[in-house]
Amino acid sequence: MKVWVDADACPVVIKDILFKAAERTGVRTTFVANQPIQIPASSCLAFIRVAKGADVADREIVKRLDAGDLVITADIPLAADVIEKGGHALNPRGEMYTTDTIRSRLSMRDFMDSLRADGIDTGGPPALNKGDRQAFANQLDTFLSDYTTKSKRRKSSPPPW
Repeated sequence: MKVWVDADACPVVIKDILFKAAERTGVRTTFVANQPIQIPASSCLAFIRVAKGADVADREIVKRLDAGDLVITADIPLAADVIEKGGHALNPRGEMYTTDTIRSRLSMRDFMDSLRADGIDTGGPPALNKGDRQAFANQLDTFLSDYTTKSKRRKSSPPPW
């Protein structure tokens, strides 16, 4: 299992949480962006720079994603692609997208896009607050703990023969 980060719009405080989690758990975490970002030197952390352009980072993540991987993104269409491919998607506010919730989130996103296209100012999301950061950290920790527990169980199980 790997963690992929849609890093162009990922808040710095969320990146910091991800840096620490990767070091603590040893889970490979790759940041994908179309501009350089600073990541600490670590064998658990990687950076992939993609060309500029709409959805280039998203397509790269989906291309490299394996079923079971976790993607950190606020991009709802990317989250839908991740779920369709068998991955997991977590947004920076701590919401885990699921097959049950992604369709309604896509519909709402499309509706808001149509309002903006008609010239209606819909505003943006509120600034990330301490509660959002804590919700993200908790959800990430739960996901990674579940993964490492399952991984340890598989390693300690005797062979089936």
